[in-house]
Amino acid sequence: KKQECLPVTGLQSQPPPEEQNYGATEAHERQGPFVSVSRNSPAKRGYLTVGVLCYANLINFMDWFIVPGILLDIQQYFNLRDGEAGLLQTAFILCYMVAAPFFGYLGDRYNRKIILGAGIFFWSLVTLGTSFISESYHWIFFLSRGLVGIGTASYSTVAPTIIADQFDEGKRTTMLSVFYICIPVGSGLGYVLASSMASATGDWHWAFRWTVLLSLEILDSAHRHIFTSHSFKFSRFFLLTFSCSFVWSSLGLTAMAFVTGALGMWVPMFLYRAQVVQGTVSPCIEKSCNSSNSLIFGGITVGTGILGVVAGAEAARRLRKINNRADPLICATSMFVSALCLFIALMMAQRSITSTFIFIALGELFLSANWAVVTDILLYVVTPRRQSTAIALQILVSHLLGDAGSPYLVGTISNVIQANNNHSVQWSFRSLQYSFIICVFVGVIGGGFFLLTSFYVEDDRKEAEKL
Repeated sequence: KKQECLPVTGLQSQPPPEEQNYGATEAHERQGPFVSVSRNSPAKRGYLTVGVLCYANLINFMDWFIVPGILLDIQQYFNLRDGEAGLLQTAFILCYMVAAPFFGYLGDRYNRKIILGAGIFFWSLVTLGTSFISESYHWIFFLSRGLVGIGTASYSTVAPTIIADQFDEGKRTTMLSVFYICIPVGSGLGYVLASSMASATGDWHWAFRWTVLLSLEILDSAHRHIFTSHSFKFSRFFLLTFSCSFVWSSLGLTAMAFVTGALGMWVPMFLYRAQVVQGTVSPCIEKSCNSSNSLIFGGITVGTGILGVVAGAEAARRLRKINNRADPLICATSMFVSALCLFIALMMAQRSITSTFIFIALGELFLSANWAVVTDILLYVVTPRRQSTAIALQILVSHLLGDAGSPYLVGTISNVIQANNNHSVQWSFRSLQYSFIICVFVGVIGGGFFLLTSFYVEDDRKEAEKL
């Protein structure tokens, strides 16, 4: 029966329906003539490649979340309000998402090693320059964060497809899980590095300088690996937008990005303001502020990220054996539970910081469960020759409608609420608390998008491998 949405068409032949397996449980079934030759390379080289890419992903997301880790210090240094502070992350994401389709196109046509190396070198150079900006030139700081986003886009669009080229589908989900564990781990370490360096040196600029030193190791490792490129046709890019499962899963990922972007930027500040209301900490009036919340939140992000990605991938591997729609159903359930946990955390913040930390950790745990699973959905409804472009398109949509605006939106709503009420410690806290409610609604909507994906993913998978 034909779908109302035009599905993506692929390259390989499809085995009888009763013999089909999905995602990680499917082994050696897409060995068509157009699969990259790198899949036949020795296993040792494949694992080494994944190791290099994982390290790069780790540093990538450390750099991504340095600013939220020392947001109090940056606000004090540049004299920024909540809305302006949220715009820092928005500038980064906007440049990241605009550059992603360009690098996705290049990744499907040209040498990926060159793209990776150039991007890493560019973001390292700009990050180093960021650490020397004085308080009189805050606009240059905003610009530098945008330029770092461009460098990051060159890496994020091609790295997952390189992993897909190195392994057949029997091991692909496992390798993607390892790769995507580095997202929450790197994010958490970004908070830890930023707050630790600010505390140890008394100067938040050193957080950026240490990130550059760590990133230099990537260039040497990446130089030893040359990856093949693929040809591309614009007509096939156009057909991507008509796959129902691709569209709905991308919108689900957009909701994830919206929530994680807002949480990543504002949770340490929210916890700090909650503690001020409770009287457990004093308001920050000095140059260097208390960074304990960033340290704790960073540790939570690392721990829940590892556990969440592993648990999500393992749940998908097991449930696919009994339900071919398991992937989007797992994502939908995780989004619903995460939204509930976030709501409880917001309501508990003024009474118990410990309870707030617990429910934030649970919310992050269920969000993290989706990272590898969502990417696996894309990889088995899109043919190998179009995967970089598909990922680039997904990055563009998810960040344009997701975390490009959510930090700024939450900060702006907070400003409006504070402006309409008395300037007090209580309303400083409540302004962020009320602003965060929007993330709960977006989380529920994201779960609905993944439920819609489950209606189409099975047929789209069959169509993607029919030809």
